[in-house]
Amino acid sequence: MLTSFPLALQRIVAIRAELQRLEPPPPVRGSVAAGRFSRLLADSMAASAPVTGDSSAGAGRYDGLIRDAAARCGLSADLVHAVVRAESDYDPDCVSPAGAMGLMQLMPGTARGLGLADAWDPGQNLLGGCRYLRAQLDRFGELSLALAAYNAGPGAVTRHGGIPPFRETQAYVRRVLGYLAERTGAAQ
Repeated sequence: MLTSFPLALQRIVAIRAELQRLEPPPPVRGSVAAGRFSRLLADSMAASAPVTGDSSAGAGRYDGLIRDAAARCGLSADLVHAVVRAESDYDPDCVSPAGAMGLMQLMPGTARGLGLADAWDPGQNLLGGCRYLRAQLDRFGELSLALAAYNAGPGAVTRHGGIPPFRETQAYVRRVLGYLAERTGAAQ
């Protein structure tokens, strides 16, 4: 027993070091001029943008940016609204316990991989999130699987051969589809 204790201790130290290496740095709120511009643009559009099917006041505030990002990625603006509502309820300063940030709750590594200079910028966050969602739709070919991949990661969807058996992911898919149905007036 005493001979295995040092080995176990070494393994614990190695695991801690690996976890620290993998742990993303805490998100830092940027103050890039582009971020301020996107907020001003969103604010100026809020008064004239219709709020359809969303109880959140933020739906109108970001409608123009959402429509632009959705169109650039070949997505429905209603779908992007549903994802934003489920992810952050239109709060651009939202940070999840896991470190996901902004309107579309992008993880720092995902944002970097998408080439975003400022993931806190609402316009960049929306465009990055739309690109990521588009990639999941292209990869899995089905909306519910793409949403599951957006939430749990594409690896989890592949490993489980469908929506993973995670309560959070299953609830997330139902929630987004419900919000989408509210916006489009479609029955589930």
